[in-house]
Amino acid sequence: MKRVAGTLIVGAFILFGQSFGRTDQKPLAGKISISGAWALYPMAVKWQEEFQKIQPGVRIDVQAGGAGKGIADVLAGMVDFGMVSRDVRPEEVAKGALAIAVTKDGVVATISDKNPFLNDLLKKGISRALFIDIWITAKISTWGQALGTNEKSAIHVFTRSDACGAAETWAAYLGKRQEDLGGVGVYGDPGLADAIRRDPLGIGYNNINFVYDAKTLKPVSGIAIVPLDLDGNGKIDDREKIYATRDDITGAIARNVYPSPPARDLYLVAKGKPANPAAVEFLRWALTDGQKYVPETGYIPLSKEKLLDGLAKIK
Repeated sequence: MKRVAGTLIVGAFILFGQSFGRTDQKPLAGKISISGAWALYPMAVKWQEEFQKIQPGVRIDVQAGGAGKGIADVLAGMVDFGMVSRDVRPEEVAKGALAIAVTKDGVVATISDKNPFLNDLLKKGISRALFIDIWITAKISTWGQALGTNEKSAIHVFTRSDACGAAETWAAYLGKRQEDLGGVGVYGDPGLADAIRRDPLGIGYNNINFVYDAKTLKPVSGIAIVPLDLDGNGKIDDREKIYATRDDITGAIARNVYPSPPARDLYLVAKGKPANPAAVEFLRWALTDGQKYVPETGYIPLSKEKLLDGLAKIK
C-alpha cells in the first residue's frame, strides 16, 4: 500500500510537471557544479545520473561536504548550486542566496546495534526532554539515567564537527543551535555513523539515507535507531513504531507523524537566479520529471505548492 500511494503521489507530480515547465529535452551542453549537504547528496547523485541520460552533453559534478560548505561555495561563486539541509539564514539571503526546496528528509538519533541496553531503548525510547539533558545540559550522563535504572555505564555523546544541516536540525529539535550541542565532534555523516557503529555506548544522529540500506531498506549493519518517545509517556506506542524500514520512517514524515524538526526540507541554493542554462534546466527537471525518483531514493516528495514556488523562482 505504501508503494502504491507513493506511485500515485509521484504520478500526480509528473502530470503537474507537464503543465508547469518541465524540460523540453532540447540538447544541452555545459557543466553544472553542486556541493554541500550530505543529506541531499544521494538524491543529487541520482538526479545527476538520470539527467545525464537525457542530456549526455551536460557534465554534472556533485561533491558532499556539509551544508556549511554548500552555502559558502555558492555564495563565493564557486558552484552553481549549494546543497543546504537547513533553512537559509537572513544574512545569507542578503548576500544573494536563493533557496529552492527540492525534497524532504529527516534526522534520526542513532546508537550501535551492540548497545547493551538496546532492547530497553527500543521499548522505552527517549523523549525530547531527555535528549536535551543528554546533548545540551549534560544532566544525563549514564544510560541508567536515560532509562530510569541504576546502570552506571556512561553515555558517549557524539556530534558533527563540520557546519552542517543535520546538526543544525537536531539542535533545532532541542531548541538550540549547532554550537550548543555537546559531544565528541566527528566530520561528516559517514564519519558519525561509523563512530556510532564502533562504540556500543555511543549516541549520535544521522540523516535517514546514511542509516538505512538502499537495497534492503532496513537499518545498515551496526546501526540502530533510537525511537522518539513523542508523548513522553516512557514507552514506544504503536504509532511511534516507525523505524523498522526506510519506507516506515519516510511515510511517517509524509504523514507528519515524525516531528519537524528533525524532519526538514532540503534545498538547492543558487546565488541569485541561476544564469547557467544547463543549471536552470537541471533544476527545472528536478522539480518536475525528476520528482519520480524521490521516493525510491529514500526521500519525501514536497507539496505541489512548494514545487510550483520553486519553478516560479527560476522563470
